[in-house]
Amino acid sequence: MSSTIRSAWPLFIGVALIMLGNGLQGSLIGLRATEAGFNSTATGLVMSGYFAGFLLGSVFVPRLITVVGHVRVFAAMASVASVAVLLHVLFVNVPSWALMRVTTGFCYAGLYIVAESWINERATNENRGQLFAFYMLLTLGGMGGGQLLLNIDDGSGVDLFIISSIFISAALVPMLLSATSAPAFEIAERVGLRTLYRLSPLGVVASFFTGMTHGLLFGMGAVYADRIGLPLAEISFFLGAIYLGGMVFQWPIGFLSDRFDRRLVLTLVTLFAAIAALFAGNLDAESGIYLLIAACIYGGMCLPLYSLCVAHTNDNLTHDQMVAASGTLYFCVGVGAAIGPVLGAFFMGEFGPSTFFVFLGFLNAIIGLFAVYRMTRRTAVPLDEQGPALTISTTGTAVAATISAELAIEQMEEATEEEATGEGAAPDSAAKKEDRT
Repeated sequence: MSSTIRSAWPLFIGVALIMLGNGLQGSLIGLRATEAGFNSTATGLVMSGYFAGFLLGSVFVPRLITVVGHVRVFAAMASVASVAVLLHVLFVNVPSWALMRVTTGFCYAGLYIVAESWINERATNENRGQLFAFYMLLTLGGMGGGQLLLNIDDGSGVDLFIISSIFISAALVPMLLSATSAPAFEIAERVGLRTLYRLSPLGVVASFFTGMTHGLLFGMGAVYADRIGLPLAEISFFLGAIYLGGMVFQWPIGFLSDRFDRRLVLTLVTLFAAIAALFAGNLDAESGIYLLIAACIYGGMCLPLYSLCVAHTNDNLTHDQMVAASGTLYFCVGVGAAIGPVLGAFFMGEFGPSTFFVFLGFLNAIIGLFAVYRMTRRTAVPLDEQGPALTISTTGTAVAATISAELAIEQMEEATEEEATGEGAAPDSAAKKEDRT
């Protein structure tokens, strides 16, 4: 494992710098929006701009890469993203900040796509899973570390904006120096949304609402913490606890989902997430460690949901459909992430900041209830036909989702070959999936 990581260390350093800069600026801009006098709805619109831009970038950047190449795209996206951070200081108004957040999201989509493509190109069949899992953990860790950087300054000056810009610019060095050759890149075909819903209704619905929860959590978490009266240091710990929970619980939840009906695991995880959210919603700035624990548990239950959605969807697809479906599933997450901050900000403005966690709990409850409903409509996928649950985060792109699908296919094919060699012909799981759908 260590030798595998060392072989791609320049790429991972670049990714870490990108994630630190992104984690820092996302929370910083939410806090500064409140300081600038933006109301909740305006702040929600500003923060949702990042996810809208990210979704646009995921659609258009791959086409741009095929025209001008990875190196130029990465350099251009990093340069524009670095400038966009600093422009927040010069133009303090809602339209300008919303435009800058859309621009930042677009650029970060490009940065992630290039990074993920290079990591995939450097990987072999033997180490691709390890590299990809480490990359996903690094993205969560980098975002969490970015929250702690809020403590460097009191947040009222320009220093933190400059630091975020420096991280983005510095990421150019290891990424470009390590890119000895541009990786091959192809735009994957997609399964239509209607077709995907017919094949896996729970996967589509759960992905959309998971996107809403993640968009609200990442977009408005700092705003919520500020409005309940947490000092800056405690805001950074609060946000860091969310990411820490996601890192800690990602593997155990995936482990359980490989051994039990994924719909049941999904239901229980969303139930615990809703309970943690409702508990956190009843706490205040004086709750201290209890609020951090609640945030950590909620993050631990909420952040792995996308991995569960992808794994459950793949269980209901043939191998030929899985890669094509990954982009469509990611699109559902992206649309939800763009909507989440707007709706959450509206409710926070109308009913107070405690609505932040109440609304999150409500969204998680919808996922759980729909999962229960789907369990009454379709039989469970047999455990021996379930594919592996791989670590994947909504901070990645459609490229990451595609790589995850390819990894799942590789592991399932290896398992099928072992079964055929050791115990006779393996069952035709693809045909059985077609029968269930």
